Amino acid sequence: MTTNPGLCRRCASGRSIKSGRGSVFWRCAEHDRDPRMAKYPPLPVLRCPLFRPLEPAPEPG
Repeated sequence: MTTNPGLCRRCASGRSIKSGRGSVFWRCAEHDRDPRMAKYPPLPVLRCPLFRPLEPAPEPG
């Protein structure tokens, strides 16, 4: 079963981490700058004061 990470999936700071046993965790890179942010937030994240949307992929050509 895959857990819905909520905003983390669309955030520039969200990182999907897969363990050696196949479990998937979502890590917040903002924690590196601000330790008040949860390193591994409870999922799904529905609100986050530091949410930054991912940049859209550039169009080819």
